[in-house]
Amino acid sequence: MENPSEETKEQWHNNPDNWKFGMFYFNKEDKRLLPPKRVKSMGWTVNFANPLSILFMASFIVAVILLGNWLHKTK
Repeated sequence: MENPSEETKEQWHNNPDNWKFGMFYFNKEDKRLLPPKRVKSMGWTVNFANPLSILFMASFIVAVILLGNWLHKTK
């Protein structure tokens, strides 16, 4: 769906079928990489149904590991 309305995004967010094990957001219709967490005030989560989201998260984890290793070596 191109440019879903805020109402549609809210419906997706509130639909328990889009939350696997109550904590992992999985919605193929939602193209956002980082939708809000189930408790919106807690930030954002990854849409595990979007391959780009998974790539983003994997890249982020690799970057953190590489940065940690680099900082450890410079001590």
